[in-house]
Amino acid sequence: MALHKGPEKHEERLMSVNPFFGEANPVGGMTEAPPTHRLPDTPLPPSTAYQLVHDELMLDGNARLNLATFVTTWMEPQAGVLMGECRDKNMIDKDEYPRTAELERRCVAMLADLWNAPDPSAAVGCSTTGSSEACMLAGMALKRRWAQRNADRYPGARPNLVMGVNVQVCWEKFCNFWEVEARLVPMDGDRYHLDPRAAAELCDENTIGVVGILGSTFDGSYEPIAELCAALDALQERTGLDIPVHVDGASGAMIAPFLDEDLVWDFRLPRVASINTSGHKYGLVYPGVGWALWRDKEALPEELVFRVNYLGGDMPTFALNFSRPGAQVVAQYYTFLRLGREGYRAVQQTTRDVARALAGKIEALGDFRLLTRGDELPVFAFTTQGGLPYDVFDVSRRMREHGWLLPAYTFPPNREDLAVLRIVCRNGFSHDLADLFVDDLGRLLPELRRQPHPLTKDREGATSFHH
Repeated sequence: MALHKGPEKHEERLMSVNPFFGEANPVGGMTEAPPTHRLPDTPLPPSTAYQLVHDELMLDGNARLNLATFVTTWMEPQAGVLMGECRDKNMIDKDEYPRTAELERRCVAMLADLWNAPDPSAAVGCSTTGSSEACMLAGMALKRRWAQRNADRYPGARPNLVMGVNVQVCWEKFCNFWEVEARLVPMDGDRYHLDPRAAAELCDENTIGVVGILGSTFDGSYEPIAELCAALDALQERTGLDIPVHVDGASGAMIAPFLDEDLVWDFRLPRVASINTSGHKYGLVYPGVGWALWRDKEALPEELVFRVNYLGGDMPTFALNFSRPGAQVVAQYYTFLRLGREGYRAVQQTTRDVARALAGKIEALGDFRLLTRGDELPVFAFTTQGGLPYDVFDVSRRMREHGWLLPAYTFPPNREDLAVLRIVCRNGFSHDLADLFVDDLGRLLPELRRQPHPLTKDREGATSFHH
């Protein structure tokens, strides 16, 4: 979660209360407007409290028009009803809520089968609050397995983790929090993600694992997981080093099984020890739920699993938190049950079709160059052609005037020179909405072309890419 600081002067601003917010008497209880940064002295009627919060939240962006986020912004009403019915159930109380626990277990089993675990009944896994927690858990397992194999040298030796510079920030957090050296494969030219050979060259006896991303957030491209495993197989033949792979499938692990069935990236590769995904991304569930699975019990050291005698039951847990609602896990099971393989295939194919069609229409405008086309993740990145008097940050700022949240950002080393716009197509972002987006973008271009030069001075301040 983001860290926030309170204002320096807490009592400078009070909320303004409309007399009509009162329950019956328009002026009843309206003598004092509530403060914003300290608890009010007296209660408010529920309708008044609701309206104050509701009105302020109207200033947020429209989630359905947010082209930056991978997170699900639409579900069926029936899913919302189920979530409402389960919001008071604490997921951790598995003895008190055994059916909720059973639905979690079924989801893990379904994912183990979907990701081709050698023996789905032997795979182990858990739900999390999202992929960030799932990645932390996977990283902890990698580090502990390495430490067990190197007990004669650890903690003297410093472990390292190899990954592309394009990894999501949660991996940087993992390395920071758990004191692991991050060894990053840089971008190079038109390669915007990890190179298998370069990754293998960074490995040594202190490497706990290599992270491969099935769907980079920077441009939507898949990293070549099979080629990465092959490079590490060759490394083991030369040096004896046996380096496991974790697949960060935050998005792609819920796309590839349905649309790219011939792509080998999962537990079919013996070197893949663990996989994570975000149920609240292309798993099609509201935030926040994620999943972490390990090939078998050997891939997840038993000493990391806590067995707690809680509320009368023996409860094995592997998590960074404790209490959380069961609503999202129930919604995930509902969606698995509701759609099945054919339903997921239809939804994800439609989303990819929207992405590819939209990418083609943006390219046809003539002012933009596509980096990717939405044919892996339904996500694509594009930049402005050379010689134009505006840049991607100008486009992002002007599209916000029409309600579109279009992220603009620069790439990491060695491609800091490249600034792009990125569009994430999700379920609910239809061909019709895509056409409206292109219409708005096309209407802006004549004005942008008349600019004397790019108008964004502070690129760091202007970027809307933070995840």
